Amino acid sequence: MRYEGARSRRRGHPDEATDRLARGLGWFSIGLGLFEIAAARSLTRNLGLDGREDVVRAYGLREVGTGIGILTSADPAPWILGRVAGDALDLATLATGLHDRNPHRDNLLLAMAAVAGVTALDVICAETLRHETRRPLRPLADYHGRSGFPKGIRASHGAARDLDIPRAFRQPEALRPYAA
Repeated sequence: MRYEGARSRRRGHPDEATDRLARGLGWFSIGLGLFEIAAARSLTRNLGLDGREDVVRAYGLREVGTGIGILTSADPAPWILGRVAGDALDLATLATGLHDRNPHRDNLLLAMAAVAGVTALDVICAETLRHETRRPLRPLADYHGRSGFPKGIRASHGAARDLDIPRAFRQPEALRPYAA
């Protein structure tokens, strides 16, 4: 079954390769998120990040949500940017395990390299989508000859002279200044 959403997603922009990359990143995000949710304990143990299982599960939920957003949105660019931000968060979290006492430091470095590689794909996809989805700006309306007064400024002079101010709008007696 061929996916036809690419053409309707961004009309006038024929780059299906970027759409395929975005969809692939969406599916990858869902798969990674489900893995992080299901295998948080073994993942943290093998990276030397024991005790951070709840953080990894939360990151898994973020990944699943981002993946669904990418696959269902008419414009996946903001969701791909969300992946880039999530990658930065992932790298920062992984960096907390880069100490000499971590017996799984090699695994951690490998995981960081993998995240950095996917981050590069996310950045490339986000940049390409940003350039593809740019819409031409409408020319700004020219208001230089307008005053805001429908009959002109001269017609407004003295227009309120005979205005009877409603009682509710008048200043209460107790708040009026003392008369000299």
